[in-house]
Amino acid sequence: MKNRTALVTGGSRGIGKAVCELLRSRGAEVLAPSRQELDLLSSESIDAYFNALSRPVHILVNNAGINNIQECLDISEDNLSDSLQVNLLSPLLIAKKLIPGMRKNNYGRIVNISSVWSKVTKPGRLVYSMTKSGLNALTRSLAVELAESNILVNSVAPGYVNTELTKQNNTFADIEKIREVIPLKRLAEPEEIAEAVAFLVSSKNTYITGQVIIADGGFVCK
Repeated sequence: MKNRTALVTGGSRGIGKAVCELLRSRGAEVLAPSRQELDLLSSESIDAYFNALSRPVHILVNNAGINNIQECLDISEDNLSDSLQVNLLSPLLIAKKLIPGMRKNNYGRIVNISSVWSKVTKPGRLVYSMTKSGLNALTRSLAVELAESNILVNSVAPGYVNTELTKQNNTFADIEKIREVIPLKRLAEPEEIAEAVAFLVSSKNTYITGQVIIADGGFVCK
């Protein structure tokens, strides 16, 4: 990945941090803007950040996401609007900013971090499942539109990962029960998800596009 610049949203912790560290170790220059630099809840902030960005970006990893658990009748307008903006609209807006440069270079790799909850669901995940399913549709559509420019677009859909967000949304007892229903009997580590992302955004990936790669330890197979 030498001489490649990657932009990773949500790169300060969890999967995003692991992706940043792995891409750097393989030679990429990684941009991981903070929320102060790039506020995904604000279209104006997105415009300002990319208008000020002068270097070409070859790799985009849309990792940042919101997962506020609320069942259907309790869903707040703030949860709905914020989740749509961060999980679905901002990946599209950012891609639109970077695609012209990728087309000019006839090279680009985009990976959207989706979720196993785009394939299955459970109570309280309605908004999250909806937005991540939309993100998969965005992935497929961009893959078709950008293929002629050698821009490959894929989603990685993790299952349960050992991150702060998982611990925030599940008690210790919940996590122990979750381990038992995963065929591999454990949660993924962020570094394992990062490996899948790193392959998809590398020059070694020359033909995989428009796909949703589920990385869940066999969870959805049961």
